[in-house]
Amino acid sequence: MLNKAIKILISGDFALNLGWGLVAPVFAIFLVEKIAIGNPAEGAKIAGFASLIYWVSKSFLQIPIGRFLDKRVGEKDDFWFMVFGIFLTGLVPFGYLISSLPWHIYFLQLLHAIGMAMAVPSWAAIFTRHIDKGKEAFEWGIESTSLGFGAGIAGALGGILVATFGFGIVFILVGSFTLISVCLLLLIHKEIAPRDRIFPRFPPFKLSF
Repeated sequence: MLNKAIKILISGDFALNLGWGLVAPVFAIFLVEKIAIGNPAEGAKIAGFASLIYWVSKSFLQIPIGRFLDKRVGEKDDFWFMVFGIFLTGLVPFGYLISSLPWHIYFLQLLHAIGMAMAVPSWAAIFTRHIDKGKEAFEWGIESTSLGFGAGIAGALGGILVATFGFGIVFILVGSFTLISVCLLLLIHKEIAPRDRIFPRFPPFKLSF
């Protein structure tokens, strides 16, 4: 039986990845059709730079963010970094709806990178602290399995939705699932340990000789 924090963390991550899984297989097509206006070579270039901006920015930012969070006692900072980071990520798909130029996409990719750089280290830290002793492999396995199912289902569904309704509905669903993830994570606010519950403080005393 999973504890509440682990169940919510896995559920929130499932919703997040289910949402973004919808857009993953069709994003390059969106860039070609809507941003490069039917020019495959230009679309490929935009897709390449968009990927570069996201992965390099995320990789560069999440290490100092992780070090900063490790220096903070308690889980409150981790929790709010996670929630705000995912919320920031949830705004990105709605930005795609009104994008028409390459720099719009690059800006949104940077925003996405900042959000995920905040969310990934903090989510992992909280998951690590709340994982049930003796069930580490099992619970990480559930997390990985849920992501696999979500990505597989979303990949097929995203293509069908774009073919049937267009890109707009997909971006709305991606943003909605991401914000659902934020709402789920807020449910474990009471399970997040404040400073004194993790490192209890003792009153100062002096030794007498």
